[in-house]
Order: sequence, then C-alpha cells, then structure tokens
Amino acid sequence: MEERTKAYKYNEVRSKGGDKVGVPTKNLQLKGCKTNTINTTAYVQILGTGMDTHDTLPSVLLFFDNQRFIFNVGEGFQRYCSEHKIKLSKIDHICLSRVCSETVGGLPGLLLTLAGMGEGMSVNIWGPSDLKLLVDAMKSFIPHAAMVHTHLISHADMDHTGSFPVAPHSNAVKISAILLQPSCQEGYDRKPIDTSVMYVCELPEIMGKFNAEKAKALGLTVKTKYKELTQGKSVKSDSLDIMVHPSDVIGPSIPGPIVIIIDCPTNSHAEELLATQSLSAYYSELMGSSSECTKTVNCIIHLTPPSVVRSSSYEKWMNFFKSAQHIMAGHATKNMEIPILKSSTIMAARLNYLCPQFFPFPAFWSLQQKNSSPTGSMVSSESPISPPYKSTISENLLKFTLRPHSQLGLDKSNVPSLVSPSEIIDELLLEVPEIVDAVQQVSQIWHKPAGTADDLTAMEDGAVVFQKPHMDRIHSPIFLKNIRRDDLEIVFLGTGSSQPSKYRNVTSIYIDLFSKGSMLLDCGEGTLAQLRRRFGMEGADSAVRNLRCIWISHIHADHHAGVARILALRHDLLKGVPHEQLLVIGPVQLEQFLDAYQKLEDLDMCFLDCRKTMAASWDALECEIDSNLDQLFSQVPKKVEDVNNKIMQSMGTSTSFVAETCLHSGGSKKIKLSIPVESEASPLLKKLKVVLREAGLDRLISFRVVHCPEAFGVVLKSAERINSVGEVLPGWKLVYSGDTRPCPEVIEASLGATILIHEATFEDCMVGEAIAKNHSTTKEAIEVGDSADAYRTILTHFSQRYPKIPVLDEVSMKKTCIAFDLMSINIADLPMLPSVLPYLKLLFRKDMILDNLDDV
Repeated sequence: MEERTKAYKYNEVRSKGGDKVGVPTKNLQLKGCKTNTINTTAYVQILGTGMDTHDTLPSVLLFFDNQRFIFNVGEGFQRYCSEHKIKLSKIDHICLSRVCSETVGGLPGLLLTLAGMGEGMSVNIWGPSDLKLLVDAMKSFIPHAAMVHTHLISHADMDHTGSFPVAPHSNAVKISAILLQPSCQEGYDRKPIDTSVMYVCELPEIMGKFNAEKAKALGLTVKTKYKELTQGKSVKSDSLDIMVHPSDVIGPSIPGPIVIIIDCPTNSHAEELLATQSLSAYYSELMGSSSECTKTVNCIIHLTPPSVVRSSSYEKWMNFFKSAQHIMAGHATKNMEIPILKSSTIMAARLNYLCPQFFPFPAFWSLQQKNSSPTGSMVSSESPISPPYKSTISENLLKFTLRPHSQLGLDKSNVPSLVSPSEIIDELLLEVPEIVDAVQQVSQIWHKPAGTADDLTAMEDGAVVFQKPHMDRIHSPIFLKNIRRDDLEIVFLGTGSSQPSKYRNVTSIYIDLFSKGSMLLDCGEGTLAQLRRRFGMEGADSAVRNLRCIWISHIHADHHAGVARILALRHDLLKGVPHEQLLVIGPVQLEQFLDAYQKLEDLDMCFLDCRKTMAASWDALECEIDSNLDQLFSQVPKKVEDVNNKIMQSMGTSTSFVAETCLHSGGSKKIKLSIPVESEASPLLKKLKVVLREAGLDRLISFRVVHCPEAFGVVLKSAERINSVGEVLPGWKLVYSGDTRPCPEVIEASLGATILIHEATFEDCMVGEAIAKNHSTTKEAIEVGDSADAYRTILTHFSQRYPKIPVLDEVSMKKTCIAFDLMSINIADLPMLPSVLPYLKLLFRKDMILDNLDDV
C-alpha cells in the first residue's frame, strides 16, 4: 500500500443519510449549525491556488464561525492550505463552478485527505450534472468511502426562481446556484465542461436594535415580552390597552450582504448571462433603488478570464452592479510576481545561492526583475475594467469582510508581499555564516580537477568536517565521453510522497531531451504549476507542447493526478496545429480513469499499458520484425530503396523510412532498417518505437516492482552516438524505480545504469514501516544502486515527515545525491553530483538538528 500520512489513510466515512455517489442527498448531517444565530465573523477570501502560475482557477473560501464553503479545488489546493494554515477538517461544502481540470484537479487528493480524517466527516460536493462523469472516472482509484456526498445541479431540479438551493439547511447563509450555458449557435457542439454554475450567497439580515425606552413608554413591564418582540411576535401592553408590534420598538434591520461568484468562461456564456432571468431580483441599480423586490449585491468575485470581462455583453451585465465591489480573480497576471508558496520559495533561494548549477533561478524572480521599475517598485497590471465600477485585481488571501457589518468591505491585511532573494540570503548568512565558504567551494567543483578541493562531508555538534570530494572526472565512464549539455537534463518537479507539502510537491520527473522533445516520468498533482515555476509561462507551455510521452508508474494519486491537466493544456496549445496524439503509458487502471475523463475534456491521447512495454513485448516485436525481414531478404533487391519500398508495402503504411546501412557486396548480412510501425500485434508499441527514435532514444522498458498491483519501474536507453572522430559511443541509461521495496527486478534493470533514480521514503530506522508500506529506506535505496553498479544514484520520494531534508545515516554516499523540488541535473554534471551533498547537509544543518531533537 502507498505510504500515507494520517490525512491520506483510506478510512471509511460514516455519515447518516444520503447516497455516496452522484445523487442529491436528504437529511444531511451538517456540522456546527445553530438556529437563530448570526455569525460574528464572516468573509469571502481568495485562495491563490494557481494564481502565481495560472495553471488553475483560484479557489474561494466563504468563511463563517461554524461553516466553511470552498468554491473550486484546483491542483495545489492542499499545498496552499498547508502553507497558509487553512484547516481542511473544517470544510463542510465544496462548490464547483465547472467540472474541468482547471477547477477540480485537486479534488481527488482532497477527497482522500478528508476521508482519512476520521469518522463523522460529512463533506458535500455541489456542481453541474457533469460532476457525475468525474465521480465515475475517479472510481478507478479512489475508494468508495472517499466519495462523500455528491449533489448534481441540473435544470430539472431548479425551483420557480430558476435557481438551485445549495446547503438548504444552513442557517449561516442562503446559497443559490444558477446554471450558465453558452448561447445556442447553429452547428455548435456543446461539451459537458461548457456548463458553468454561478453562486449567489446571501447572509441573513441583522435585526435592528431593541429600544427599551420605547418599550417602557408603550407600557411594557414584563421582560419576557421583550424576547417575543425580538422573535417577530406582537404582544399586548401591560399598562395600556394596545398591541405592541416589533416595528414599534425595534429599529430598522440591516440587510444581509450578498456575494456573487461567477465563472463565465466564454463570450457565448456572457451573451446567455444577459438573458438569465434568475438574477433579475439582484438588479437593483437597473430596476431603481425604490423597488422593494430587489436586493443590493455587495461583492462580485469574477473567475471570468480578462478577455471575456472586456466583452460588450459582460460589461453590460456588470453595469447592473455599479455599487458592488468587483474582485477580478480570473488569472490576474500581477500575481505571478508573488509566489504563493513562501516556504518553498525561501528554500529554492537558498539552494540557488549554494549551487546555481543544480538549482536554477526560479522563474517568478526573473519576472520580478523584468517588471521592476528603476526605483524597485513593481509595475502593476491594469485592471480589465475601469470606472464607474469599484474594482480591484485580486491578490492572494484578499478578503471581503461580511461580518461584522461595521467592517464590511475589502481587507488586504493578509495579502503577501514580494519575497526578495537578497533578504532571504541575508537571513541565511546570519543563520549559517559558513555557507559563504561553502558557496566558493561548490563553485570550484566545476572549475578544478578532481581531488584539488576539500569537501564537507559531516557535521557533528555543529562542527564542519572536511575531506576530499567524492568525484572522479578523470575516469568518467565511456558513455559520458564527449557528452553534450543538450543531450539530457533531469528536472525534479516533485520529490515528496503521499500528498503535497509546503516544501515538496508529489512525484513528477521531467526528462528534457532539448531539441528532441521531452518526457514525464510520473505526473502528480501540481506538475504543471511546478513546470511554470521552473521554466516560466512560455517555457512551460513549450515543454508541454514538446512532450513525446508520459509514463506513469502506478495508480496512486500522488503519481498521476496531474495527468489530465497536462493533457488538456497540450490539446489547447496545439489546437489548429497538425500533431499526433500524445502517448500515455501506465497501468491499466489509469486507462480506465482517462477514458472516463475524456467524456469531460478532450485529452488528445492514446494509451499503452505498461505491460506492453516490458522486455518480453519488445522481444516479441523484434521477432516479428525479423520474420518480416527474412521474407523480404529471400529475394535481395539491388538497391536499398527497393528494400524500403517493399517493407512499406508489406506493412501497409505510406510512412517513409530510410535504411541505416548499405548492403555489403555479395551480401549475406541483413540490412539494419528503421522499419515502420503498423502491426496488428502491437501497433502502439510500434508507435512508441517511432516516438523513441525521434527523441534519440533506443528503448523504453517497463519492469514490475514490489509495491501495489500493477506497479512498475522504467528503463530509458539513449541511442549510440558517433563522436567527431568516428568513434561509436554507447548511450546513457536512466532507470526510475517508481515506488518499491528493494527487489531483484530493480537491480537487474539498473545494471550498469548511468543514473538510478530510486525512491527513499523512510529513514533507516523505519525499516519496519518501509516493509509494511512496500517502500524503501535511504540505506536500502543506496545499496540497490551499489549492487547494480549504477554510476550515480539519486534519491527521491521522501516521506512528508522529512519536510526539507531526509535523515541521512552514516552510509556510503560516494555515488549518491538527494533530490529537491525544481532541482535540475544535466548529464554533463553527473561527475560533480555527489560532491554537492555534504554542502546540502550544511545548508540544512539547523533543520537536521531540530529533527534529531524531535526524535529524542
């Protein structure tokens, strides 16, 4: 089983009443609802999920003393909540504006977390009827107990006002859901994700102040009658022959504030928005303020993209709410300059200061420098709308206070400020003054021959111990001879296990083959955001466009929950451009999820089972090829072109291929050919063969590992190279273990590997836990690399109990290093990799001491 923290255990959710999947429920057991009470604190707050990377729509928190409503759960939601101390256990309702990868990418992981928080949790999910498609898709990897209560909003269930009541038993707020679909156009093919839901949130009014002096003047002496009047009842005067009505002694009530949350994704939706009659009761400025049937809207949160906000239809609709505070939260570009994950940002800055070769400058700081004025102040983005509207571009943690009434309005007190790299480094120098010398020594590693610089290898009671570095560039293996920097780079997008944390995202590895394309090995939640933090917006989009394939090790959510978002983005980026479907390789359960999810969004992919990429399948393919060649060479043609033509004709394809070698005169040898990829036996495997060849790779081989059913590791082999003097050099070999116990299969696959990336979930003293969870300890992972004689072993997939750096016991680290999020390792720098580890231990010396104290 996957190693899970308490929040990720598959505990059964027991709640009274209601169906678990896809059916509106009755008799909901809601937490914390008190009758006849007014919340003393209430606000709406923008949660910056995706707001610094634009990979998802922002989430919105509607907060009350005893209830929490979350609107949209994009990827990274849990990580954001961890960073900003937002308690997931307090969430009562999840409301979705749409069902697509932008709005629900973080839902699978969140459901697993909430399901593991113990008995009695009763979380309700509300969304358009397409939500059932998502629920059905998630059944392939999420236990039934984690599905909680799902409520489908459809036209058939609307009331007479054209709206759907959300959380109808809540005394804190009345929420009405209004469906919004694109206007009907001839030839328009409506998709499930086109349905959007607008939420109107109305707080109860506050009763006016009771005037005791007026009550006495009207002859009321019995105090119990005061209570009856506050409850809206009329009472008889004690000394006068009159009836006293509530309005006689109670001042005018204060209307409850109203908030609208709107996600209008296209101009076509905006046109339909104008015709929506369900909102007419809120158009007070259109109908006239004297109308008794209208209500005043205080705040509108726009999840609508700027391009739609600027449309004439949308502006006309906004004109109905001139006095409302408009918060523009739909991908406000200025927020990219301010990272939402401050903890990991500080960590990235420190790592970059120590070793920029392995830890490049984060993309958002480049954006800060680009947009900074000469005085150092930021150049703010323009608002997509202009006066007479009261508008503001949303920032992370921006609040609009609803209660108390005296504080009604915007609250920017929690909005984060810019994070300056220089401030971070100044603090580091005070904390670890030795780091200055360490930075100089790390720099020398790239400029001096092996053995000329000292190296830090251990710390005892804060002391630094030096010895010669573990590096041998003089005797580097032959596959690194004349290696080019544009051959291979490995970027670790996530290095944590189970669920995202402040410092480590869940598993994903980006294989950059530069001009030959790229690949992803696993794709946990938040992979796209990490790509954008590493490469910037344009660089990440380019990386997604150039993907050759995605390989997934197993069906646990921390390894595949980001796939749909990547595929959906790639489809959008390549719209109108001739391209092939992206090949996704993974366990069969992943195919079930993606096939079901494609009913929501076009993922533009084809799926290949990992079992079909094992060594036996490749051997069978080679046998098939040899058989075809034997038939062709029974009558040897005179020209190589004839061979190509006959092969193409026999395989039924028009693809052009060229022979790689020539016939020897008198030839008895077979020609080595790049053969086409069409066969009834394994068409997708042959497609993979073409994909690999175009990427400069010779083979991708999956192998079984010991973790859960259908869990795999993978081997990537590059093609042979010919150097400038005609020497044939073997290609590099990269092995990724996936999640596994140490096993012979990994050792066999890793024999002679250039790079072994191995999971190391637990520290060495937790071997019992590792066995129980089918994971590896640090020492076990290193021993696997040593047994296979791998040139370099890189450890990853650390338990979130080690937030910054894992516990490293005194084991041989001469060929080993540990991975961090956004760490980028170029194949040309492999000889220097182990030399950096001791300096990393120095950088995190304080954290390692604290960890040791916690264990005492």
